[in-house]
Amino acid sequence: MVRPLTEKSLVVASHNPGKVREITTLLSGHGLTVISAAELQLPEPVEDGASFAENAAIKALASAQGSGLPALSDDSGLVVPALGGAPGIHSARWAGPGKDFTAAMRKVIDEVGDHDRAAHFICALALAWPDGALEHFEGRVDGRLVWPMRGHNGFGYDPFFVADGHDITFAEMRPDDKHAISHRADAFRKFSAACLDR
Repeated sequence: MVRPLTEKSLVVASHNPGKVREITTLLSGHGLTVISAAELQLPEPVEDGASFAENAAIKALASAQGSGLPALSDDSGLVVPALGGAPGIHSARWAGPGKDFTAAMRKVIDEVGDHDRAAHFICALALAWPDGALEHFEGRVDGRLVWPMRGHNGFGYDPFFVADGHDITFAEMRPDDKHAISHRADAFRKFSAACLDR
């Protein structure tokens, strides 16, 4: 039995402004007061899990226990089968300490070379409470990598990812169009149906 979210305040367990913005947009309309871990000056925990789900749980539990409020965390990344699943859970690390995703995208393309450019994004959501209770939801969107990069919307790896059935990158889409099909939106639909729409 999935535990519903009955509280009116929720912490977004992230210090990434782009991710916080997307999550806040996806949560709008649910009557929640949303605050980020960065606004609360909560420390960023070490993400040493072996999967997206484990890292999401680490962040959600740290923010829930640090704030005394329920916390929602997203751990997501780009998976390229031709690279054995890399960058995967290390997607942010490929961008380095300066969060240079242009360099990260160039590194991915250089390593893929002439191989299959199929790719997908995974989003693992974890909802945690201060008492340690935890719920998990996962979303996915399949597509392919393109080069050179295109578009100025979105963040992270969006400028070189084209979702199946589309011919423009996530970074070329209007935010509402991306929200309708993204891995994060897929995970949020599952989360909303299980924990919010009651």
